[in-house]
Amino acid sequence: MTDFMKIMKQAKELQSKMGEAQARLESEEVTGESGAGLVTVTMTAKGEMRRLSIDPSILVPSEVTVVEDLIIAAHNDARRRAEDVQKKIMAEAAGGLQLPPGMPSPFGG
Repeated sequence: MTDFMKIMKQAKELQSKMGEAQARLESEEVTGESGAGLVTVTMTAKGEMRRLSIDPSILVPSEVTVVEDLIIAAHNDARRRAEDVQKKIMAEAAGGLQLPPGMPSPFGG
């Protein structure tokens, strides 16, 4: 019975840590860029875009597709960085939690 109480205590601690991790994901920001910084995208670690910056020098009507490609590349770079931050924060939240053998990790890792 003591093991059950220990598991319940761990579950409650994990739930608290997960709530804190979710809050960090909402406030942590990453910036992706493309075109050597001509386009930058800043987003939260949860994936919400906060800012988009485009250097005016590339805003030429004949180069619209280049600008579009740079925006997509900057967004994808920011998304990859956000995923890395997500993994780090969620691993920190799990902090040594020992799951029973065969139980999948709730963090996808």
